[in-house]
Amino acid sequence: MTTSPNIWDRYRQYLCVCDSIGLSLDISRMDFEEGWLEQMQQPMQLAFDAMARLEAGERANPDEKDDDGVPGRMVGHYWLRDAKRAPTKKLAKAITDAQDATLELATQIKNGQIKPQKADRFTDVLVIGIGGSTLGPQFVADALGDPATDKMTMHFFDNTDPDGMSRVLRQIGDRLASTLSVVISKSGGTPETRNGMKVAEATYKQAGLKFAKHAVAVTGMGSNLDKAAETEGWIARLPMWDWVGGRTSVTSAVGLLPAALQGVNVKALLRGAAACDRVTRKHDILLNPAALMALMWYHATDNG
Repeated sequence: MTTSPNIWDRYRQYLCVCDSIGLSLDISRMDFEEGWLEQMQQPMQLAFDAMARLEAGERANPDEKDDDGVPGRMVGHYWLRDAKRAPTKKLAKAITDAQDATLELATQIKNGQIKPQKADRFTDVLVIGIGGSTLGPQFVADALGDPATDKMTMHFFDNTDPDGMSRVLRQIGDRLASTLSVVISKSGGTPETRNGMKVAEATYKQAGLKFAKHAVAVTGMGSNLDKAAETEGWIARLPMWDWVGGRTSVTSAVGLLPAALQGVNVKALLRGAAACDRVTRKHDILLNPAALMALMWYHATDNG
């Protein structure tokens, strides 16, 4: 930590204030030398340029292929917050169509238009996934939810621990008949997610309930999960795309459906995410809190 007698001057010089998103970042106590940020402007510009190319549709990971068999994959989770930024009208329409379908499904479930097999309405949600498929929705549920006002009660299978899954099912208890299961797997074949789904499916069966009457799939179109959901007559299937990574999928149906069911204002969430994107795309590092945080980590880990 710097002990400079000019700490007040450093504070005024380096304070990053982002009024549009209500965020301020103070890096003045980080012990970087005067002029160091100026030295990092050029390498950061290379990073900004690379991000701009990705967001414009440039393909990454050339050793992989996309859903159409084309080498490389686009990286487009940014477009989920503002579909107008997508590189093609087809992609923009796919995003807005998926958002509309997700919100309409959530509305019909909360209003009781879509009912469980043997109950008047759904009261609980069990999200089944692994990694980003559950960590994102779980974070939103904890950060923005309120048990006193939530429209539905949230539960998560977020690992393969049998005791953990049993504990969640005990928490649900007699409300299983009014519990909606949301199974999330982009590939549609993730073993951990499938294991959790099979545990849930068996529990519904033991209670005399059909899993399909209580299940929604969020997956890549044409995946094994998608095909099974269609064949078995699940309540709905919502899309995931190969250009959205699991850890960045919270503003896709992966995160939007659980959040909407819980009662979170999803449209406001998307607007806020888009506002954060605009702030963190500024090429002036002193005005970009994400760039400053990245540089502080870089400096603090002795890479400076």
